[in-house]
Amino acid sequence: MTEAATARDPKAREKTLRARLLTALSGHPDGTPPWVRALAEGDDPGYFADNGAVWTVHAGTGSFVAGIRALLIQALHPGALAGVHDHSRYREDPIGRLTGTVRWIICVTYGSTEQAKRETGRVAQLHKRVSGTFDAHDGAREYSAADADLVEWVHLAFTEAFLGAHQRWGGAIPGGADAYVREWATAGRLMHFAHPPETEAELRARLDGFLERGELRRDERVDDVVRFLRDIPFTGSMRIAYRVLFAAAVASLPRSYRKLLGLRRTVLPVVTMTRVVLAVSQRALGAGPRAQDFARERLQRLSAGEM
Repeated sequence: MTEAATARDPKAREKTLRARLLTALSGHPDGTPPWVRALAEGDDPGYFADNGAVWTVHAGTGSFVAGIRALLIQALHPGALAGVHDHSRYREDPIGRLTGTVRWIICVTYGSTEQAKRETGRVAQLHKRVSGTFDAHDGAREYSAADADLVEWVHLAFTEAFLGAHQRWGGAIPGGADAYVREWATAGRLMHFAHPPETEAELRARLDGFLERGELRRDERVDDVVRFLRDIPFTGSMRIAYRVLFAAAVASLPRSYRKLLGLRRTVLPVVTMTRVVLAVSQRALGAGPRAQDFARERLQRLSAGEM
């Protein structure tokens, strides 16, 4: 089908959008690379229940906003930012960097315990080489991706971002916000975060602690990351949609983080515009199998007593 014919055919447009979304998220145009298909394998239900708090939040398209929001917040910690700046290939391969993060989230969320642990081990192996020095508020400090305060910060920022985006653009969370924070604490423990928060209030108090201790700051590296995140090299309709999602991430940030990042909310009705973008994305993704469908194959097999 020619590009002109595709543009005139709604189903063809939807199919093209789905392929582009899934390529960005999974590295595969139909969203079924081997690690997604492996969700149907395994001999246990995994760490999180079907239609529980974690499944609900991570299955929502509000997670598209959450990913950007998490990166913006994480960039404020100079240790976390040094790791990204010194060791990540996010500039040369932003889609590959995104896919790697999505892979861990999906495998831990929907996979068997074996797959979740295997995927976490893969990430930990990559993190072994992430070390160096950075300028902290109290002078030069050495860092490692395994440092307790960096593991804590990344987990807190991730949890806040996904919870906050879902509260703005998603539906009800089974058990409420506390259930999501409590369930996702399991992922923190997998990453060797010994005492992750288990309520929304505790989550926000722990985040505020980093601010109050002066551990977060904006500098030239933060501004550089923000510029990159503002203009990731998508093309066509994906570029337009991404600009809306970036504006949504900025608008949805707690004011203290937005101020520290030096960002302002757009005057456009970005909340409503984002609902439209997410609805279109949800429809496109729903036109074929998703990660949770493979996980449900495993659950159905286990329920039927087949090993």
